[in-house]
Amino acid sequence: MEKYGRKISSKYVVALIFTALFFSVTFNSPANYSSFLRFGKFLAFSRDTTPIRPPSLDTIPRRPFRKDSINIARKDSANIGRDTVPRDAAAEDSAILAAISRDSIERRKDSIRKITDTMGITISKDTLAAPIDYSATDSMVMNVHEKTITLYNGAKTKYQDANLEAYKIQMDQERNVVIASHTRDTAGNVVGLPKIVQSDNTMQSDTIVYDIKTQKAITRDTYTQSGDLFVHADRMKKVSKEEYFALRGRFTTCNLDTPHFAFISNKMKLINQKMAISGPIHPEFEGVPVPIYLPFGFFPISTGRHSGLLPPQFTASPQYGVGLEGLGYYKVLNDYFDVTMRTNIYSYGGYSIFFTPTYRKRYAYSGQLNFTWQNTRTLTDAGKDAYVTGKTYSLNWSHTVDSKARPGTNFSANVNIASTKFNQYVLNNPTLNYQNQLSSSITYSKTWDGKYNLSVSANHNQNNLTRLVNFSFPNLSFSAPTVYPFQKKEFVGEQKWYEKLGVGLSTSISGGESFYDSLFNFKHLLDTFQWGANNSIPISVTLPLKGPIQVSPGISLSNRVYSRKLFRQYDPATNKVDTVRIVKGIYTAEDMAFSLSLSSAIFGTFQNFGKNSTLRGIRHVIRPTLSISYKPDLSGSYYYNLTTPWGATDSATKTTHTQRVSYFDGSTYGPFGEGVFGGVSFGLDNHFEIKVHSKKDTTDGGIKKLPIIDGVGFQGSYNYLADSFKLSPISFYLRSTLFEKINITGSASLDPYISDTAGFDRNIYAWQQGKGFSLGRITSGNVAVSTSFKSKAKDAKKEQERLKQQQDQIPMTVEEQQAQLNYIRSNPAEFTDFNIPWTLNLSFALNFTNTRRPDFSGFQTNVTSSFNWSGDFNLTEKWKVGMQGYYDLHLQQIQSLSLAITRDMHCWQMSINVTPVGLNHFFNFTINPKAGILQDLKINRTRYFYNQ
Repeated sequence: MEKYGRKISSKYVVALIFTALFFSVTFNSPANYSSFLRFGKFLAFSRDTTPIRPPSLDTIPRRPFRKDSINIARKDSANIGRDTVPRDAAAEDSAILAAISRDSIERRKDSIRKITDTMGITISKDTLAAPIDYSATDSMVMNVHEKTITLYNGAKTKYQDANLEAYKIQMDQERNVVIASHTRDTAGNVVGLPKIVQSDNTMQSDTIVYDIKTQKAITRDTYTQSGDLFVHADRMKKVSKEEYFALRGRFTTCNLDTPHFAFISNKMKLINQKMAISGPIHPEFEGVPVPIYLPFGFFPISTGRHSGLLPPQFTASPQYGVGLEGLGYYKVLNDYFDVTMRTNIYSYGGYSIFFTPTYRKRYAYSGQLNFTWQNTRTLTDAGKDAYVTGKTYSLNWSHTVDSKARPGTNFSANVNIASTKFNQYVLNNPTLNYQNQLSSSITYSKTWDGKYNLSVSANHNQNNLTRLVNFSFPNLSFSAPTVYPFQKKEFVGEQKWYEKLGVGLSTSISGGESFYDSLFNFKHLLDTFQWGANNSIPISVTLPLKGPIQVSPGISLSNRVYSRKLFRQYDPATNKVDTVRIVKGIYTAEDMAFSLSLSSAIFGTFQNFGKNSTLRGIRHVIRPTLSISYKPDLSGSYYYNLTTPWGATDSATKTTHTQRVSYFDGSTYGPFGEGVFGGVSFGLDNHFEIKVHSKKDTTDGGIKKLPIIDGVGFQGSYNYLADSFKLSPISFYLRSTLFEKINITGSASLDPYISDTAGFDRNIYAWQQGKGFSLGRITSGNVAVSTSFKSKAKDAKKEQERLKQQQDQIPMTVEEQQAQLNYIRSNPAEFTDFNIPWTLNLSFALNFTNTRRPDFSGFQTNVTSSFNWSGDFNLTEKWKVGMQGYYDLHLQQIQSLSLAITRDMHCWQMSINVTPVGLNHFFNFTINPKAGILQDLKINRTRYFYNQ
C-alpha cells in the first residue's frame, strides 16, 4: 500500500481507466460501467499534486463545538488536541456507517436478481434512478479496490434534486453512501462546511452522511432554516425531502451564530414549510436558560392562512379598569373566505366585540366587512352616577371588483356608518377621536358596447358634531353617447360644419332623506323621504379651427322633477323661519340656455440667460376663455318673497329684509336659478414652467422641465339683462408644486358689492362707495400647503427590495388600507425604518366660509385652521425618535400630540408610544420579536387616561 503515500502521475491514468473498465464488466452492470468510465475521464483532467489518502471516516476533520452550540459533553477532552475525532464521536460514526452498510448489503443481496429491458440489456436492480454529476476544484482520488471516489476542495455532487457541497466528498459506490466533511486552513479557520440543498431545504453541517438510494442523511452540528425559523441541532436525521428529526436542538428567529434568544429542546421534529414540534422546551436569552418549561412546543411555520386563537394583551386604564384587548379567534372557512372575531374586556364592565369577515378571489373580487359593538362603561367623578355608560356601533364594508373579471360591469362599495359617539370612545387612536365626518357609497355600473352607461348607487354622509345624517338612495344615472344626426356613414375629405352637430342625453333619478340620529324612526323616514329626477340634453357643434381661436356653439335643455313643495314663513314667536307646509306631489321645472364659447392659447418663452446659468428658460401659457350665453327666465313662478326682521329686537327700531326663495329649496336636485341671463362668462388660466440644467440627470441633454405654477386664474360672469347685481362673484384659484416638493392649492371668492350691517349685498360696487378703491370682499376661501422630506436610504439596495416587496403584495381593499393606516398612526414606533435616517411631513390648512344664519337674519363667518406635522430621525444607529401632532390655529391650542421611541435590538424590537395630549392620554411599552411567526410573543404594558 505504499502507493497511498505517493502522488499519482499521468502515466497511471490509462492503466486506471482500463482497470475501471475491467471491474465494471466484472460487476455486469451497465450503470456501474458508465459511472467508472466517467470517473476515468474526470481523472484524466485532474491535477497530480494531491497525495492519495485512505478514504476512512476516521480522517474526517471536525470543527470543535462552539460555546453557543448545544453539543454532546466530551468526557475525554485531553484527546481532542491529538485526534480531530473524539473516541465517542468516532464510535458513533462507525455505528452510523455500519447501519448504512448493513442496509446497503441487504439491498445488494436482493440485487442478484437481474432485470432485462426491452433491448435485451441486463440491468442491475440497484441501479440508480439518475446519473450523478460531480466536480472538484483540486483533485479526485479513485480507489478501484474499495470502489470509492474522493473529491477534494470545492467538491460538488448532484443527484436528481439533491445538491451536496463540501471541501471533501467521499462516494462509496458499493453502499451508495456519500460522506461530506470540512477542513481547516493554516490559520485554523473552517473551510468548506458541507451543505446539502434539496427542494426548498438547505442544511449546513460539520459532517453529512448521505444515502443516495433512499436520500436519507445523518448530520452532525447542523444548521437549517425554514421560513423565519432557524434550527440548530447536535444531531439531525433526514428521513424524507420534508421531514427531519433532531437531537439536542434549538429554535430561534435570530440569524446569528450566537443567537440572542432560543427555545431549547432535546427532541424535535421539523416538517419543512409546515410545522416544528418538540418535546419539553424552555427558552434562553443570551445563553442563559430561563426556568420556564413547557411539556411540548408547536411552531407553525407554514405560509398562508391558518385557523387559530388570537392571544390578547394586557392593559390598564383608570377609566376602563384592567382589561384584555384583542382576545379572539381566526377561522379559515375556505380558500376565499375567512372570519376574525375579537373582543376587549374591561374590569369595570365595559366590552367591545369585533366581527370581521374577509373574502377575496384573485382576479375577480375582494372585500371586507367590519362590525364593532361597544358597550362603554367608564369611571367618572362628575354627576351623581359613578359610571358613564354608552352603547355605540360601527359598520364598515368595502368591496372591489377586478376590472378584468367582467369587462363593462363594475361594483364597488365603501360603507362607513357609526354612532355619533363611537369615535370618541375608541382608545389608542387620537386621529380617529377627532374624525367627525363619515361618508359611504355603493355603486354598480354597466356599459353596453362602450357607449351606453347605467349607474346605480347609494350614498351616505353624517356629521358627528351636528348629528345630522344624509342618506341618498336610489341614485340612477343613464347616459347615451353623443349622436351626430347629419354625419355621413362614409365620408371623403373634410367634414362639413353641420356634420359635427352632436346631441347627447343624460338622465338621473335620486331619492334621499336627512334626519338627526336622535330623532330617527322608520315612520319619520317614510314621511320625510323625497325623490327627484333630472334630464339634460346638450346640443353642441365643434366648428373648424380658424386661426388661433376655437369656436363652439351649444344649446342645453334641462328638466327636473320634484316630489314636494316647501312653504316657509317667519314666526315672530320663535324669532326664526319655520316650514309651515309641505305639499307632496309631482312637480316639474324646465330650463334652457344658449351659448357660444371662444377659447384660445397663447405661448410665451424667455431664454436669454447666461451660459453658466442653471436656469435655461421660462415658459408661460395663457388660456383665455369667453362665452356668450342667454338663458330665459323659466323658473320665476317657483319663487316667492320671504320677509325676515333683523337688527334691534324692539318693534320701534326693528327693520325687515325681503329675499327671494324657491318652493324647491332643499330638494334633491335644487331649483333652477331665477331671472333672465344674457351676458358673458369669462375666465383666464395661466401655466408657468422653467427649464433647468441638471448635472446629475443627463437624459434629454441634461435639460429638465419643472412646473412652477400648474394653474392660476379667475372666472366670472356679467349679466346684461339683469336689473341688479349684474356682475357675479369672481372665483380665484391656484395650483402649484414648487420644486417637486411643496404642494400648494388655494381658492377664494370675491364679492364685488358692498353689504349692509347684516351681511346682505347692496347693489353698489365696492369701488363706487367713495371710501377708497376696493375690489370687494373675500367671502370664502381655502389654502392648503403640504410637503414631505426624507433623507436618502443608507442602503439603496435594501430600499429597492422593500419597494419591490410592496409592489408584489396583493392590493388591499380601502377598508384594509384605512385600518392599517389607523394602526400605524396609533403605533408609529412599530413601523420605523432605520434605513431612512430621517423624515419630515408638514401640512397647513385654512378654510373660511360666509354662511347664512339658520334664522335668515344675516350671515356668519366660520373659520377653521390647522397645522399638522409628523417625522422621525435616527438618534443613533439603533435608536429612533418620532413625533406627530395637530395644532388648531383658530383655537390656538394643541389638539393632539404623540411621541414614539424605537430601539432596534437585532431580532427584537422595543417601542414606546406616548400620547400626552388628546382626547385619550395613552402610554404603551412593547418588546417583541421581529419575526412574524412570534408576533404574539411580546411584553406589553398599556395605560389609558380618558378625558370626558
